[in-house]
Amino acid sequence: MRLAIDVMGGDQGPRVIIEGSARAVIERPDLELALFGPRQRVVAELSRLPQPLAAAASRLVVCDAPDTVSQDASAAWALRSGDKTSMVHMLRYVAQGYAAAGVSAGNTGALVALARRELGMLPGFSRPAISTAIPARGGRRCYLLDLGANVDSPASRLVDFAMMGAAMAQCMDGINCPRVALLNVGAEATKGSATVREADRLLRERATTLSFAYQGYAEGGDIFQGDIDVMVCDGFVGNVVLKASEGLTRMLVERVQMAFESRLCGRLAGLLAKPVLKRLKQELDPVRYNGASLLGLKRIVVKSHGGARADGFYYAIQRALQEVEHDLPTQLAKRWA
Repeated sequence: MRLAIDVMGGDQGPRVIIEGSARAVIERPDLELALFGPRQRVVAELSRLPQPLAAAASRLVVCDAPDTVSQDASAAWALRSGDKTSMVHMLRYVAQGYAAAGVSAGNTGALVALARRELGMLPGFSRPAISTAIPARGGRRCYLLDLGANVDSPASRLVDFAMMGAAMAQCMDGINCPRVALLNVGAEATKGSATVREADRLLRERATTLSFAYQGYAEGGDIFQGDIDVMVCDGFVGNVVLKASEGLTRMLVERVQMAFESRLCGRLAGLLAKPVLKRLKQELDPVRYNGASLLGLKRIVVKSHGGARADGFYYAIQRALQEVEHDLPTQLAKRWA
């Protein structure tokens, strides 16, 4: 299996992306990655890989792409002037069928616009939506979308997001009838913006024909309760919720560690609780959930957090591999139809 990687997209530079890629290749003997970026720079970073990651170099194929889409570039600039960038080269490689999926930590707006142009949309889908899984109670997870591809969405697009998210939960988690809700400031029918209230009306009108159980409005805290499988919102709200959740999780883990280390009795208790704390940190660490899906495209593209380090980018590659194994675009098209 081969995936395509945009090496030049992340805030941390190509080194962490190449290290994360090498780790993924080491774990899967059947995996090969095509790395898109300036050839000399990519080759130089490959030569610096520490052992045992250096053993992966033979399955990391360098594909020359001289230019980069900067993080402050507009989507319009990328569409107009980005043909020589690593992002465009990576997407075209996927579009031509040379790779099963593409992964990038680059400029989100540019990636969405370029992926839509280069890969095309599945029938019935108008624009991509970005979605990721949020850990919830009981070992469950809740798919949140949109996360920034569509900052200001009309009601009809929120309905599309609900259908996309439900299909994602059905395909990836095997949930027969996902529970879907609209994110709002309260559960009362009179609350929320005109757009959210209109989306609620449209979903209720279609309730008998939907392949999911529409739950009405839900509040932000409900994302983590395990009672909702898909939470729908526009991209502005979704992005804020996601990043606030990541920040809160990191703060809570740090505070727990500080509480155990602050006094002697706490340090003694911490030694006894160390295995539990380690497991808790691993389960809640946002790094493990890095990798958001661009839903609605004809091919698979996963967006890594721009600030992700090597371990975070590794998990984004794992997300792409899962979607390839589930043949996500085909399954979405079937469920949409």
